[in-house]
Amino acid sequence: MNWYQKFRSEMAAGGAVESPESPEVAASGRLTGFVMLALLVWLAFINIWTFVFVVGLLISVFLHEVGHFSTARWTGMKATQFFMGFGPRVWSRTRGEVEYGVRALPLGAFVRIIGMNNLDEVEPEEESRAYRSKSYPRRLLVITAGSLMHMLIAFTLFFGVYTTAGREQATGIATVQSMDNVSGPAFAAGIRPDDVLIAIDNELVTNYDSVVKAIRQHEAGDTVSVTYARDGVQSSVAVELTSHPSGDGRPYLGVYANDWAWEKLNPIDAAVRSVGDIGRTITGSVTGVVTALNPLNSLEQLTNENAPLESRPTTVVGVSQVGGVIGESDGFKGILLLLASVNVFVGVFNMLPLLPFDGGHAAIATYERIRSRKGNPYRADINKMVPVATTVVGLLAILLVTGLYLDITRPLG
Repeated sequence: MNWYQKFRSEMAAGGAVESPESPEVAASGRLTGFVMLALLVWLAFINIWTFVFVVGLLISVFLHEVGHFSTARWTGMKATQFFMGFGPRVWSRTRGEVEYGVRALPLGAFVRIIGMNNLDEVEPEEESRAYRSKSYPRRLLVITAGSLMHMLIAFTLFFGVYTTAGREQATGIATVQSMDNVSGPAFAAGIRPDDVLIAIDNELVTNYDSVVKAIRQHEAGDTVSVTYARDGVQSSVAVELTSHPSGDGRPYLGVYANDWAWEKLNPIDAAVRSVGDIGRTITGSVTGVVTALNPLNSLEQLTNENAPLESRPTTVVGVSQVGGVIGESDGFKGILLLLASVNVFVGVFNMLPLLPFDGGHAAIATYERIRSRKGNPYRADINKMVPVATTVVGLLAILLVTGLYLDITRPLG
């Protein structure tokens, strides 16, 4: 079976269809699995926060498949496989009618449900348990359950962090978070981290933007009066602004003022904020998906080192790099919030109305429902959709290679 036939068969079946693996394939699977496990252990030693983030991703992928599996069983469908990973088997066990296991490449997971479309062959006595034999609402529930699970994970993470560790809220206070303590004029004048900036030349400052605005009303070489508070005691000091280290001539004070702080929320406020943040992340994710799928953006990223990060494709490697940085600055709560946002993005991305995404199966189910007549169900021909699915997989492969190259040569972390 060549690669295209194998791809077509697995598209039709919704899971692996290979016959029992040869000893050579089984051995390569175990070796690859061992290498993957060794890399995970190595990652734990290199950066514990990146490791925690990766484990969180793996748990999210597992729960995605739990969504499909549990709803399939609940709606009377027959699931025959539940695997973490792709490629050759590392380990598997059959319990009842389901084969559970782990495959060598941790690039996702899958649950195979019989009768996903008109090409998936099913024994006559099991046709009543096939995906295609169930009602449209049941099929739609099962195929969207993975993305719904991602939204549930995101809500749980947002809510849990907001009620226990807090949510970053605007404070209306410009607190010095960091500064240039080598050549910065503010440090030379006696200002230190955690000081609260009150005014610059009698102009009140309450956040980062107002500090920047007050500084830019002057020129390099000007002397300004900076009023600040330390431990509740207010002081004023004269500071001579210098030129910005970038060399563009901007006036430079040498401080970074943070106007955000972590504030715990009560359960009601946390729930409302969680729903609102999921909604905003969904909106941003839709824009991000469109941007990521534009091959011109990938070309610009490869040819222009100054291309905007907003249009850069990335992989789990790049996101994990960001997770490591966030973990070092914000700890476990920062990792959980990043995982929440990633879950929302994956849930949106997975609902693209194209095969092999779940959204493609949902689109097919909807199309079949529209074309069906009472007592005469319509079945879409998957043969006509495989070329499109192949093109989508090819585009994803290009994005994966591009993103991986950029993540390695220009780390986001």
